[in-house]
Amino acid sequence: MAQRFKVHPLNPQPRLLRQAVQALQAGAVLAVPTDSSYALVCHLDDKAAVQRLRRIRGVDERHHLTLLCRDLSELASYARVDNRQYRLLKAATPGPYTFILEATKEVPRRVSHPARKTIGLRVPQHLVLRELLALHGAPLLGTTLILPGDDVPLNDPDVIRQRLQHEVAAVIDAGACPHEPTTVVDLTPMGTGGEPVVLRHGLGALAPLGL
Repeated sequence: MAQRFKVHPLNPQPRLLRQAVQALQAGAVLAVPTDSSYALVCHLDDKAAVQRLRRIRGVDERHHLTLLCRDLSELASYARVDNRQYRLLKAATPGPYTFILEATKEVPRRVSHPARKTIGLRVPQHLVLRELLALHGAPLLGTTLILPGDDVPLNDPDVIRQRLQHEVAAVIDAGACPHEPTTVVDLTPMGTGGEPVVLRHGLGALAPLGL
């Protein structure tokens, strides 16, 4: 059975989050709460963990995975961002948005889109996940926890542990999350003077983006 880290959603226990970080650094895939739904996360540089995350999610290398970052200062290392893109990012983060941007050479080729060389980036608002990222000291690679055959993401920690008991090492249980996934916006057209493209309208409102 997957381990459960039962944490307070507003005052998470650092001891439990440090244990979760140790698991991630040892190659684990975890289920974690976000401000949109639960997500699967792993260490960015662990090839085996990334492969396991994709297998659980039922997606191939053409599916955009997302770098979960503490703040916009981390984005610059992993994505090419011009002034127009940065202003839009600043207006919408932190929050339930995933942005598609051109990946830098800091992003391992196996986690960027094989044809477009792009990556999803997100600055979450959920306090527990933000604390986890701070303790980890680097972005995590993640994807919305929608299992093969399901139409909506999982948001109940008990159901997640039951369905993924042999797939994930642990669930960070901070209570239920919303059922809606993030709003996904492709910002790459802005790099050539175009406009952002909404790929999925989820929990994040479009008004802060001017869309």
